Amino acid sequence: MSDIVRLQDDDPRMSQIVIHGGIVYLSGQVDQEATDAEGQTKGILAKIDTLLAAAGTDKSKLISAQIWVKDISQHFKPMNKVWCAWLDPKAKPVRATVEANLALPNLLVEIQVTCAV
Repeated sequence: MSDIVRLQDDDPRMSQIVIHGGIVYLSGQVDQEATDAEGQTKGILAKIDTLLAAAGTDKSKLISAQIWVKDISQHFKPMNKVWCAWLDPKAKPVRATVEANLALPNLLVEIQVTCAV
């Protein structure tokens, strides 16, 4: 059995990265800088790139993605535009996108990914 590695675990509630059995699990990522879904998605994906690099992998090894948007009718299209531009078309993960109330009222998008090492 392989060890569980937890990285960037300064937050008392969670780790940002957990690695086990050759799989990298990221916590849900948000962006509080931008005020629109497109900008928040760009910020989130930049964070994901940084976290995956810290775990020794990259988006070419994505396995799955879960995406939450505050209002599917307003935020899905701009989020998806940024997502598709960022995504490696040869490494598309399985994905689910749903509408949800997020932790703070200014958050429009949250993304969580799982990736192979």
